[in-house]
Amino acid sequence: MTITYKSRVEVPEKEKWNFEDLYKNLEDWENDYLWIEKKTAELKKFDGAIHNGESLYDYLSEKEEVSSKLNLVYVYGMLQADVDTRDALAQSLVDRAKQLSVKISAASSFFMPFLLSLEESTLREYIEQEPRLKYFEQDLFEAFRYKAHVLTKEKEEILSNLGEALSAPSHTYSMLNNADIKFGEVTNDEGMKVELTRGMYSKLIEDEDRDKRREAYKAYYQPYLQLKNSIASTLSANVKTNTTLARLRNYPTALEKGLFGDMVPKEVYENLITATKANIGPLHQYGSIRKKLLGLEELRQYDLNVPLVPGVKLEISYEEAYETILKALAPLGEDYVNTLKTFKDARYIDVRETPGKRSGAYNLGVYGVHPFVLLNQHDDLDSMFTMIHEFGHAMHSWYSSKHQPRISAGYSIFVAEVASTVNEVLLIHYLLERETNQEIRKYLLNHFIDQFRGTFFTQVMFAEFEKITHEYAESGKPLNANVFSEIYESLFRQYNGDEVVFDEEVKYGWSRIPHFYRPFYVYKYATGFASAIHIAEQLLSRDESAVNAYIEFLKSGSSDYPLELLKKTGVDLSKPEPIDNALKRFEQLISEFAAL
Repeated sequence: MTITYKSRVEVPEKEKWNFEDLYKNLEDWENDYLWIEKKTAELKKFDGAIHNGESLYDYLSEKEEVSSKLNLVYVYGMLQADVDTRDALAQSLVDRAKQLSVKISAASSFFMPFLLSLEESTLREYIEQEPRLKYFEQDLFEAFRYKAHVLTKEKEEILSNLGEALSAPSHTYSMLNNADIKFGEVTNDEGMKVELTRGMYSKLIEDEDRDKRREAYKAYYQPYLQLKNSIASTLSANVKTNTTLARLRNYPTALEKGLFGDMVPKEVYENLITATKANIGPLHQYGSIRKKLLGLEELRQYDLNVPLVPGVKLEISYEEAYETILKALAPLGEDYVNTLKTFKDARYIDVRETPGKRSGAYNLGVYGVHPFVLLNQHDDLDSMFTMIHEFGHAMHSWYSSKHQPRISAGYSIFVAEVASTVNEVLLIHYLLERETNQEIRKYLLNHFIDQFRGTFFTQVMFAEFEKITHEYAESGKPLNANVFSEIYESLFRQYNGDEVVFDEEVKYGWSRIPHFYRPFYVYKYATGFASAIHIAEQLLSRDESAVNAYIEFLKSGSSDYPLELLKKTGVDLSKPEPIDNALKRFEQLISEFAAL
């Protein structure tokens, strides 16, 4: 039975974050805030005053100290705002931290133009003069890659000062989607009308009663249809901001700007879409299987998430899920498992859904502190998969923070999704290997197929949506609710096939995807999933060298470019094999399921 709480006060302390791990009290936070403010003003003294290795080191070390403290100040407010988006004090802390971030950007905006004005030989001289600069060497030379994309000192300062304004579309959507949105009503088990919540929706959309699914679907999309023009305005502004910045910074396209940091060729992105659409047949076949097994004359969007094996309701408590996860991750070795075991009692995890809490789940690794994992636990199979996914991120943060200096401890989102998805694949293997009940085995296989569809195919569809919408903006075509809907509907039909009969709501799917406010991000779920399939199979073969290579990968942070880090695990995404192999694996799963 899923535990529900009417307020955060009711949740046991052991299932809530301990904010004192960041700051003992608000006074300590305020002291750090004032210190950052003072030090930020002092950063300006370096403008025009860096003439040798020592002064360059002094600037870089002071800037790093300010940035690391800002991270703590920002995270403290953000985490509290996320557990209750209605908390005005927490929101004010976030707003103040954002304003401080803008000030830091403005105070340090001189540096990149200065650095790129140097000859490479001069920079090497500085590093020889001041051995402590070795710590910053990789980042300094990485900056030279951006030479063609950095503006004059004056223009960089203007863009820095506009930082808060440029992030307004994303912030506005976040407030709409998390704090202000009111879903329609659904009928509860007692026959009473109650307001739908996201947590309820994730349950009801999988309910075997089709009327309940339809009712929940209509109630869930109701506010998105009502707000479609407002949301289209925020999304359009976000896309146009991104394309404008790409143009100002001399990138050929917004897509190439999005891939530049990870040094991923645009061909990797385009090949992902091309290969997926060329092998879309098994996904369409799955639609036909779903329609047949559900005994439907028409398959609709609200039929795409209900498990195809009726009568299997797996209720898994938080404690039981945690124990199962630890066993499933045994192939990763004792150190991995024993470390993860400590996270629960140390209160690194905020577990329960409560009113006002941010939806979904995430991990936030804080260097020098620990990972913070947000969940909205519902004591079911999906919740267990969400947990193990976020624990993959958390352990990646843990290992990188322990084995990398601050400057390279953070890791690219590109490789982040590998760590989380490897965990999910290990869990499904563990469950299928031990389950003897045929109905539950079919249920789990169905779950894996749906996970594959959501983490791979849906994300590729989203990636293509982003590519098209940015191309529209770049060519001066209008972007509004109708245009977004036309693009989304067309793609949904291509990916899901002719079996799905469209309700009016389908084409407004774009309006409920927060990831679209982080352009060219979602494709990494798909590349991460394909990479994880390969890595997990190596780990399950109990190949000791594969385990060591993977743990080394987790320890690597951002010490190399993502594609190079992945090559150490045996995955080369510059070639088609990882994507092709993942698509073949999906085809096998469909065949296995069809046979059952």
